Amino acid sequence: MDWPVLLEAAEAAARATTGRGRVADYIPALATADPEAFGMAVATVEGELHGVGDWQRPFSVQSVSKLFSLALAVAYGGDTLWQGVGREPSGNPFNSLVQLETEHGIPRNPFINAGALVVTDRLHTMTGDASGAVREFLRRESGNPLLDTDPVVAASEAEHGHRNAALAHFIASHGNLENPVETVLEHYYAHCAVATSCRDLVLAGSFLARYGVRADGTRLMSRSETKRINAVLLTCGTYDAAGEFAFRVGLPGKSGVGGGILAILPGRAAVCAWGPRLDQAGNSVAAVAALDTLTTLSGCSVF
Repeated sequence: MDWPVLLEAAEAAARATTGRGRVADYIPALATADPEAFGMAVATVEGELHGVGDWQRPFSVQSVSKLFSLALAVAYGGDTLWQGVGREPSGNPFNSLVQLETEHGIPRNPFINAGALVVTDRLHTMTGDASGAVREFLRRESGNPLLDTDPVVAASEAEHGHRNAALAHFIASHGNLENPVETVLEHYYAHCAVATSCRDLVLAGSFLARYGVRADGTRLMSRSETKRINAVLLTCGTYDAAGEFAFRVGLPGKSGVGGGILAILPGRAAVCAWGPRLDQAGNSVAAVAALDTLTTLSGCSVF
C-alpha cells in the first residue's frame, strides 16, 4: 500500500472543502481553532507511520477520547459495563436528553454524551482516576509523555456544560451513576480536553487494528471484545451521521467536535484526519472527505 500517495490525495480532497462547515463555538475555547487547518496520519500494524499537513499539530481530542475510556472500562470491567449503557444508534444529537426519559436513564450507546458519562463513571469506580487512566493510556501508546489535558478547554467546557450537567443529574436520578455527579463531570471534561495530534491518535488507537494488542505487545482486551468495540464504533461513532459515514468511508470511526476523526482498518492500520470545520452532525467536513477519498482509492474498508 502506497500510503504517502494515498494521504496526498486525501489531503487534496480535504482542502477542496475549504469554507464548508463551521468551527465548534458552543465551547468558547474551541472557537479559536484555525478553520483551514488540516492534518492526517496513518499507523500500520507493521509499524509504518506516515502523515501529511498538520499531522503533528495538537488539537482538542473531545469525543474521540470516548473511544479510549470505553476500551479501558471494558478491559477492566468486562461485560458488566453494558448493564448501564446500550449499544444502539441514537438517531438524535450527541447531547440530546430526549431518550433518557423514555429509557429510564440508560443511554442508548457509549458515544453520545450521556453514554460517555456513564462510561466515565464506571471507569472512575474501577481506577479511582478516570481521566488519569485515559491520559496515561494515551501517553504510553503514543509515546508522547507531554500529552495532557488543556486546562483552558476543560474549564471552558465546565463553565458552559449545563446540558452535560443536566444529563448527568438525570442519569443519577435513575440510579445509574456510582460516583457524585460533580466528580463524573470533572473527569469527563478532563479526558475530553486532552490536547493531541493525528500522530498521537493513530499510535494510541492502533490496538484496535491489532485486535486488542497494545504497543508493547501485551493484550488490553480479547479479540472478541475488540471486535465488539469496532462494531459500536461503526454504528454509533459519528453520532446520528453514522450511516452516512459508513456509506462514504466504510470504517469504524470516532469523531469529536475538535475536528478529529480516528478510523480503524482492522488487521491493517489506524487512520486519523483532522479539520476544525464541522457539519451539522458535529463531524469534520474535511476529515470525512479525506477518509472517503482514502478508502475509495485504496479499496480498504470493512465491506
